[in-house]
Amino acid sequence: MKKVALVGFGFMGLTHTINILKNKRLQLVAIVDKNIENIEKNLRDQVGNFSTGNISGELFSGIKIYSTMDDCLLHEHTDAIFICVHTDLHFEMAEKALNAGNHVFLEKPFCLEIPQGEALIKLARQQNLLLMVGHVVRFMPAYRQLKQWISLGEFGALKFLLLSRFSGLPAWGQWKEKQVTFGSSGGALFDLIIHDIDFVQSVLGQPDSIKSIVLPGKLSNHDYVSAFWRYDHSGVDVKIEGGNTFHSTFPFQAGFAAQFEKASVLYTSLKPETISISTDIEAKLVPAGDANEGFSSEVEYFTECLESMTSLVECTPESALLTIKICYDHLKTK
Repeated sequence: MKKVALVGFGFMGLTHTINILKNKRLQLVAIVDKNIENIEKNLRDQVGNFSTGNISGELFSGIKIYSTMDDCLLHEHTDAIFICVHTDLHFEMAEKALNAGNHVFLEKPFCLEIPQGEALIKLARQQNLLLMVGHVVRFMPAYRQLKQWISLGEFGALKFLLLSRFSGLPAWGQWKEKQVTFGSSGGALFDLIIHDIDFVQSVLGQPDSIKSIVLPGKLSNHDYVSAFWRYDHSGVDVKIEGGNTFHSTFPFQAGFAAQFEKASVLYTSLKPETISISTDIEAKLVPAGDANEGFSSEVEYFTECLESMTSLVECTPESALLTIKICYDHLKTK
């Protein structure tokens, strides 16, 4: 059993804690949060823009609580660390964990500064340690099904793909502080829409061209994005749209629509149970699976690679850094 610690007990910290505790091959020995009182509060109150499950406080018996990562590293012997802090702390925390000999699961986005991402990749290689970036959409059943349809050509060649992702302005945890430190979170482009940008590049590769429009919000100058990608060789067009410029109680929604040669498919988190498949003759529904399985599946995948010391195939830091670079490409065009 691998001993792990988790840093940052907000929405994603709580989500990963739930799945670490479910995983029989992992032992959660410590949680780090600079505001220790937040741990009890987040256990009691739902945080985030959608529910990823809940956990009983009694399961925390035996888990040490620290207010700094330095104290945790000093007193605990761990094999891996899950880092779930805000983006502007990713480099600092991941570097500390790697230098202390820990494998790292780092929540997306990787790093906003390209040189920082390159430095972490180099450090992980030097230390022979795993560094995985948590792009969970790659593990969600509906998106895995879409990838399979694209890869196997079950409905013929892909012609057009639309992905969307919207939420209200995040108002939980430290997000109000991020409105003061404008731009430090990366805004919706790097924190929300990046899910779809990463998924498409993982399936179709880097586009040949991007045309985009971005609008400012309360977190950054790119809190709304509408972009068209073009793949010249295949002739595939992709539209990606999303943002968090709506009021805070606006319901989260994400999904995709894909036009293939022989059929069109539709999925939305507003009706998450099924994917619709339509032809010119008939329409049918197929199960979409549980999106929350993505969170447990990515933890399971990281654990499998950790136990076998197998190189990552999914969510490598190199791929995550390419996703960051593509995000920046959306700011170069109008």
